[in-house]
Amino acid sequence: MNELPPPSTIQGHAYGIYRPLAMLAGMQLDVFSPLGCGPMTAAELSKTFGLRPDKLSPLLHALVQANLLTVADERFSNTPEADAYLVKGRPTYIGGAHELYTDMWSAALGVAQAISSGKPHARHDFGAMSDGELGAFFRGLHGGAMATGRQLATTFDFDRFQSLLDVGGGSGGVAIAACQNCVSLRATVLELPKVALIAKGFVAAANLTQRVDVVAADILGSPVEGTHDAAVLRYLLQVLSSDQARLALRNVGAALRSGGELFIIGHVLDDARLSPEPAVGMNLVFLSLYDDGQSYTETEHRTWLEDAGFKDVSVLFGAGPNGASIVRARKA
Repeated sequence: MNELPPPSTIQGHAYGIYRPLAMLAGMQLDVFSPLGCGPMTAAELSKTFGLRPDKLSPLLHALVQANLLTVADERFSNTPEADAYLVKGRPTYIGGAHELYTDMWSAALGVAQAISSGKPHARHDFGAMSDGELGAFFRGLHGGAMATGRQLATTFDFDRFQSLLDVGGGSGGVAIAACQNCVSLRATVLELPKVALIAKGFVAAANLTQRVDVVAADILGSPVEGTHDAAVLRYLLQVLSSDQARLALRNVGAALRSGGELFIIGHVLDDARLSPEPAVGMNLVFLSLYDDGQSYTETEHRTWLEDAGFKDVSVLFGAGPNGASIVRARKA
C-alpha cells in the first residue's frame, strides 16, 4: 500500500490566509500611520486609538509575522514598505485600498455559489450601485490608480503627449497623477454619470480642474468626441464581455490621432491561462462580480486591437502595480 502524502499544501492554504487578513485589519484600523512618527508600544498605540491593549496586541504581533511591522523591546515599528505605502500623508499611500480588498475577498468567498448558480452573487453594476458603494469601491482603487498614472507617465515619457484620454477612469487617479508628473499634459476622464461625479471630487481635491476634464459618457455608446495623443484603459476590459471589449477598443481607437498610443492596464492571462498568478486568482473574483468579465488572454487582446486598427502590440506581464500587466499598442 502506497504511503499517503501529507496534506501540507492544503494546510498551507488553510493557514496562509491569516497574514493577508492581518494586513487588512491593520489598514482598516490605520495602525501604520501613528508609527510613521516612530516606534510605539502596544499600550501607546492603543491609547492613540482608544483601544484595549490586550485586543490590539495580537494584531500587532500578527503584522510582525506578516512582515509589515517589526518589534524590539516591546516597541513596534513599520517596515520600510509599510512606512512608504501605509502611512497617511505619504505621496505613495495606498492604505485606502482596504475597502477594495474587503469587497474583492468577500466576493471571492462565494465563488462556488457563483459557479453553481451560473451568475454573480455579488454583482457590480456601476449604474445601479448606491453612492456609498461606489464611493467605497473607487476610494479603494484610487491609490492604485495614482500609482499607475505615475508609473506610466515616467516609464513611457508622457511628456511627449499633450492630450490624454482616461477611459473608464474611475476616480480619475491615472489622469491626476499623469498631469502632476507632466506639467504640459491635459487629460479627459471618461466615466459613467454616477462615477463621473466621484471623479470630479478627486480632481477638485487635487486642484487640477483646469487641466483634467471629466466627461459623463459610456464608451460602449457613441464614439468619443475630440482627438487625443494617448489613451489609458485601466481595469476596464476585464469587466466587459468579449464583444463589449472589442467595441470599446474600436471607440477608443476613433478618439486617437494617427500614431496615437494606447495603454491597457489589467489582469491579462498567458494563452495557457495559468499565469500570471494575480490574473488567475482575479478570475475567481470576476466570477462573483460580473456577468461576463474575466481575465482575458494575450491573444484575445491582440486580436481585438488588430480589429480596432492598432499595431505594434506588446504585452508586459506583471509590469503594472498590484501584479497587473501592461498592453501597449499604436494606432495605425
